[in-house]
Amino acid sequence: MIKQTWRFDGLDGVEDLDALRRDIEDRMAALLADSDKADLLTHAMRAGTLGAGKRMRPLLLMLVARDLGCDSPALVDVGCAVEMVHAASLILDDMPCMDDARLRRGKPAIHVAYGEDIAILASVALLSRAFCILSAAEDIPPAVRTRLVCALGETVGTQGLVRGQFLDLHGGARSAAEIAETNELKTGVLLGAAVDMAAIVAEADERTARSLRAFALAAGQAFQIRDDFQDGPGNDSAVTGKDTGKDAGKATFVNTLGVEEARRRLLAHLVEAERHLDAAVGARQGTRQFVRSLFGQALPAARAGDAARPSRAQADGIAAARA
Repeated sequence: MIKQTWRFDGLDGVEDLDALRRDIEDRMAALLADSDKADLLTHAMRAGTLGAGKRMRPLLLMLVARDLGCDSPALVDVGCAVEMVHAASLILDDMPCMDDARLRRGKPAIHVAYGEDIAILASVALLSRAFCILSAAEDIPPAVRTRLVCALGETVGTQGLVRGQFLDLHGGARSAAEIAETNELKTGVLLGAAVDMAAIVAEADERTARSLRAFALAAGQAFQIRDDFQDGPGNDSAVTGKDTGKDAGKATFVNTLGVEEARRRLLAHLVEAERHLDAAVGARQGTRQFVRSLFGQALPAARAGDAARPSRAQADGIAAARA
């Protein structure tokens, strides 16, 4: 267990965020190195989890907790568990029977590199590992660990990631409200779990927890729309790190409502996310500046301007931002 407390006063010092990301990377590598068999399954689990990534979910969890005044050394393990669930979901999403993607984070998808059978087993093993990590996390009372396991478990199944992928594959023509529901399940619920778990470890009150959940769901909608823009024509897989054009024919906001309305909704979700974050953490800057960094200048511009009609420069910045 890493026994360390970080000093993090916002994103003015990029080194602080980089150090936090390195701690997450190092801890995940250690947590996935406990097998004495260097076989294909172990390699696939590590490749699916330790490949290049911004670690948005564990960083968000740790920054929210710190904005709530919590610096428990167990937060890094809790964040790693969330990231392993995310990695497992990506491995399955990329399968030929799902999104049929061949590129992930600039490298061959796990099923391409290791085979479909190994990919499925690696995903299941990562899910199992994530819950074992939570159940054994030090510096957290048993009752709190139980709540963490429950929060993450509720995110995975038919009420969360699994349902979101099912709707994305089999939803057919959908209304804007139905697209928003799919986006919430595909992206928002795991962000919501990250902030829920931060609030649980920090022992936040119910009002704060509700505001954080609303923040995460709004941010999740924005992230999914941003990903829809990344998937569109003119984007380069060498830049995005994943296949483009996979959403052709799918019911997304961009495809259903058009580019301008999708941009307007993305900006409106960012404004909503900031409003709920204000209610949860007040003037503390760690989480706020991190979210802003993921979207470039879109969020600060939204607060100062008109969310209903973003400028062309703002819209271009939104479409280009990458997590």
